[in-house]
Amino acid sequence: MLINILAAAAGDAAPKNQFGFFEAMEQGGVIAWSTFGVLVIMSIGSFYILFTKYFEQQKVIKQGRDIRNNFWRANSLKEGAGKLDKNSAWRQIVDDGLAAETQYGKMDDDLEAHDWLHGSLARSEAGINAKLAGGLPFLASVGATAPFVGLFGTVVGIYRALINIGLEGSASIDKVAGPVGEALIMTALGLLVAVPAVLAYNWLQVRNKKIAGELTGFSTDVLANITSKGAVRPVVATKAAAKPAARPAAATAAPAKKA
Repeated sequence: MLINILAAAAGDAAPKNQFGFFEAMEQGGVIAWSTFGVLVIMSIGSFYILFTKYFEQQKVIKQGRDIRNNFWRANSLKEGAGKLDKNSAWRQIVDDGLAAETQYGKMDDDLEAHDWLHGSLARSEAGINAKLAGGLPFLASVGATAPFVGLFGTVVGIYRALINIGLEGSASIDKVAGPVGEALIMTALGLLVAVPAVLAYNWLQVRNKKIAGELTGFSTDVLANITSKGAVRPVVATKAAAKPAARPAAATAAPAKKA
């Protein structure tokens, strides 16, 4: 009896879907799979750049908080630089500023000396910004080209559907469903790859601009400190908590009442 029930269930089972994703890709052949592979590579590269740049930015931002809290409490730039990581972007600006200071005394014109220091720090800052912006052109390229890569697969799928119609002499659904499905899949994949890349590019760009502004401010402070021989430095708020006010002395005991 159990065998009869299983046989009846197998007979009533739904027919196998012949127009799924893999079926459509197999009908598309080498061109469909190649287009799909290109889109997968674009997507993997976009997410790799997104996460690596995010962690790189977070490291710079965290070091910037330490700069505001600890660096300017040092007695000199050299002492403050010793508190920073050697591979820090902020350490690079200080080191480049100190290196430019060694050339400061060789210039007779004070204006030229100031321009030399300013240019050296600006060059250091530009190098850091260029490093932070590395990989973002790839995101921009993916966001701009991925829809067209998907569109290429769409065109090929529609072309194959038209060929099937011409060969069969009729536009029956079983002849065009596969190529049309392949075309729609390629369109969707192109958008699925492009949209995250564009969003990641814009988001990382905003964060880079914020970091660039902080680097510019720090570079200006370093320049002012060097040219003033350490006299000019930003005000650093102390973290010492305010001590509670001392309690008033206990009142003297009231005199005893007279009998």
